Amino acid sequence: MMEHVDIFIVGGGMVGTAIAARLGGSGLRIAVLEQSAPAAFDPASAPDLRVSAISPASIKLLQDIGAWQHITAMRSAPYLRMQVWEQKRADGTLFDASEIGAANLGHIVENRIVQLGCTAALAAHDNIELICPDEISQLQIGDGIIQITLQSGRCFTARLLIGADGARSRVREAAAIGLNSHEYPMHAFVATVGIRGGERDITWQRFTPHGPQSLLPLPGDYASLVWYQTAAKVRELMQLDDNALITAFRAEFPDVLPDLSHIISRGSFPLIRRHAQTYIRPGVALAGDAAHTIHPLAGQGVNLGFQDVAALCDVILAAQQQGNEIGALEVLQRYQQRRQLANHAMQRLMDLFCYGFSNDIGPLRFARNLGLKLANRSGPLKKEVIRYALGLQTPEQLFVPALHLFPAR
Repeated sequence: MMEHVDIFIVGGGMVGTAIAARLGGSGLRIAVLEQSAPAAFDPASAPDLRVSAISPASIKLLQDIGAWQHITAMRSAPYLRMQVWEQKRADGTLFDASEIGAANLGHIVENRIVQLGCTAALAAHDNIELICPDEISQLQIGDGIIQITLQSGRCFTARLLIGADGARSRVREAAAIGLNSHEYPMHAFVATVGIRGGERDITWQRFTPHGPQSLLPLPGDYASLVWYQTAAKVRELMQLDDNALITAFRAEFPDVLPDLSHIISRGSFPLIRRHAQTYIRPGVALAGDAAHTIHPLAGQGVNLGFQDVAALCDVILAAQQQGNEIGALEVLQRYQQRRQLANHAMQRLMDLFCYGFSNDIGPLRFARNLGLKLANRSGPLKKEVIRYALGLQTPEQLFVPALHLFPAR
């Protein structure tokens, strides 16, 4: 028996559930498909390995959809300051939320907790069905038809299919949307560690010739350490026992590293920039990692995804109110116009930082350190950068005029 929905969302992660929750109460019938449910929250457990820096703009969205209250009822770590430097900390830049009167620069939250919070928000709306666990058996797109067959045997048609199913998107593939990609010459090694001294309110990032090193505070006596290195070095780190890994962190990371007590978990992944050649087809839209992935050094990946959520839902709701077809190409083009350039601009900016800082070329090193030192002393510039990091400034306003100076690699 064929079931009909207005919107079928493939992917019940952070972005997919946020889209559904934002459209809750709209009167549109929505189905969200997720392969497996996230594990329930256990307050006694150590933090997960996968975390995100959630900006104030993203927090506002999560508040609006009723998810943030569920997230904070579990756990998150607000941070007030962010320090960036290369050789000497004194020559770097310290960004402080107080400089623009903000409460904080954001929260570090486990991805699973964000997903749990967004999923909990769906329960407030009777126009949304979460289908989990299940997955796609067949997906037909074309000739004005969108038909989804699940492994459970349920079959759906939809006016609009949204792919929020990650970097290896089944929806993107079925819609025959091409992908531009670039693999960076480094991998990320990530470890959740126990620390002595309790929760901190600062993140820091130091640039080295091989790639950045970062610390992200986590709730309680924990932190997340990120070490960007060559693939060979990352493989070597993955083979170390816990004591040897702590010794390596102490030897290679800055002296501001908290005293490490033990390793909770570790992982690694290659760094790949991806950008869909289009975000839309008639009746199809991509959002989040299905449309774009970015170098994670500035923690902007999920925040870009939440900006996709806001733009796509605005377009859908406006089309509904005006009596237009929500899956029409001319309607979805408004979403693409709002997000494609902005996401591309952020990707280009991350390339600039990645390649501009990950070397030991003398003149470049001098220019980088001078720039960081001047940025720390330039009140107006610092405030604009902070506003951008908080999601209060758009890429077009801050960066696009200069992007032609830094061609994409």
